[in-house]
Amino acid sequence: MDPRIRILDRPRRDRLGEGPIWVPERGLLFWVDIEAPALNWLDLARGETGTHPFPEPLGWIIPRAGRRDFIVGLKSGFAIYDLEADRITPIGDPEPDEPENRLNDAKVDGAGRIWAGSMHQAETAASGSLHRLDPDLTWRRMDTSYGVANGPTFSRDGRILYHSDSAARTVYAFDLAADGTLTGKRAFLRFPEAWGWPDGMTTDSEGCLWIAHWGGGRLSRVDPEGRLMRAIPLPAPNITSCAFAGEGLDRLFVTSAARGAEHVPAAGALFELDVGVTGLPPRAFGG
Repeated sequence: MDPRIRILDRPRRDRLGEGPIWVPERGLLFWVDIEAPALNWLDLARGETGTHPFPEPLGWIIPRAGRRDFIVGLKSGFAIYDLEADRITPIGDPEPDEPENRLNDAKVDGAGRIWAGSMHQAETAASGSLHRLDPDLTWRRMDTSYGVANGPTFSRDGRILYHSDSAARTVYAFDLAADGTLTGKRAFLRFPEAWGWPDGMTTDSEGCLWIAHWGGGRLSRVDPEGRLMRAIPLPAPNITSCAFAGEGLDRLFVTSAARGAEHVPAAGALFELDVGVTGLPPRAFGG
């Protein structure tokens, strides 16, 4: 294995690790195990990890600006989560018409809005959508008919939103206006079968995208035109997402899943990579 890849020592592997996010105010990297379900964290200074169970599938966690609590994406919808009190306060279900769906992955744009995808939990229907949660805690369905809505991220200038339909092996790009309107949906990158399926993504300080390959056992870096610049093989087949963390945003953490790969020792591990480039500062929800 590449010496620049480190497997973090933890007591258990994640069934479906996802959604890593660096919260500098706490000095913690958070991520979720959707199917445990559980919230995980890593103290970067101490190297210590922790986990806390959740009562239902947890797709992501995002901090709130100027507050100690978080917004979380659950099977039942959007909610506020107080970590210290272990208290969940529902906001609302963006898809009451799709009871078999769950929220899957999310990111915050430059205006403090959350963009969150959804998917059919059994992955047998193209019932997923892309939602926008605004700082006033109202939401809007922005796009629909996804097999597995996944991996939102943004261009360095914030004017393009990238979003995947993993089932279609396609990363889409949208023009994102200041008011949150989306236009110009287009295929940004189509995965050949040998690559697996596109999963979570992040953007680095040079404007390139890092994309996790479910079923492809790797992480890829592509430029703003969608051209492959680099591929990093990892010792697990189902790579799910990634996030830059640390004071210098120079530590790239990568989540994976043990589901469907229980025989692989590193499947479901959290990896740390030194990739020689930094990330963009993480954003908090504006509401």
